Parts: sequence; structure tokens; C-alpha cells
Amino acid sequence: MKRIVKIVVIALLAVFAAIQFAQVDKTNPPINESETLETAVHVPPDVSLILGRSCNDCHSHKTRYPWYTYVQPVGWFLRDHVDHGRSHLNLSVFNTYSESKKKKKLEEICEMVESGAMPLASYLWVHRDAVLARTEAQALCDWANEESGRIAF
Repeated sequence: MKRIVKIVVIALLAVFAAIQFAQVDKTNPPINESETLETAVHVPPDVSLILGRSCNDCHSHKTRYPWYTYVQPVGWFLRDHVDHGRSHLNLSVFNTYSESKKKKKLEEICEMVESGAMPLASYLWVHRDAVLARTEAQALCDWANEESGRIAF
């Protein structure tokens, strides 16, 4: 029995070591300033700070990859979250969206923040500074609703 446990542990360690060679791509796509959120709508400095601290890692091409993304399978998990987040809302290409999509995405920002769905709880475990205070969530909602109301399509 001890021999089987020893073989299993050694096999698991070997697999863990082997998967470290399968690193995720940690390069961000280039940012074309004419495609960004800031080009599409007015973003006040306080909202820009909130977005930068709580949203950019998963919803822009400004992702910061911390040290633990070099440990697999954590890096795979994080990369999947970033890809998924960008597919739903990408602030770096926001100005490429249609007017109706821009309006919808701004409305969704407020909905997701108000419901507590964003930022993700799994993100907040490690990024405590990304937690939104009630006043910050309200500032995001007020801004998003105001900018959404300005978009005509």
C-alpha cells in the first residue's frame, strides 16, 4: 500500500512539473487609442481609477499577470477568465462596438456592479484593492447610465 501511494505521489509530482512547461501567453494585444472606451465616451478621473483598479485586468488589453500565473494550472485558469472577460466587454476596443452595443454594455456595467456579480469573487480573493465600495459602485452606475443616455442610435 505504501508503495502504491509513493508511486502515485511521484507520478503527480512529475505531471505537475511537466505542465509547468505549458505556459500561457501573457502578452497583451496592442492598444489602438482610437478604439478605447475613453475615445467613445467621457470617462471622469474618478471612474477611470475605479475601472483601472477593478476592471482592466479582465476587461481590457491592460492585464497585469501576477507571479502565480507562472504556476500551472493556475495560469490556465486565469487566462481563461481574461479571455472570457474580454469576450463580454473589452474596454480597449469599446469604440469598435456599434452604438446599440455600446449602450447595452454601459447598462450592463451598472447591472453587474449593482448585483455584486462584478468584480468576480474569485478575483477579489487575491485583489482586495479591487473591492468596490458602495460609493464607487454608485459612481460607476451613475457614470454608465449618464453615458448610455448620451448614445443615440
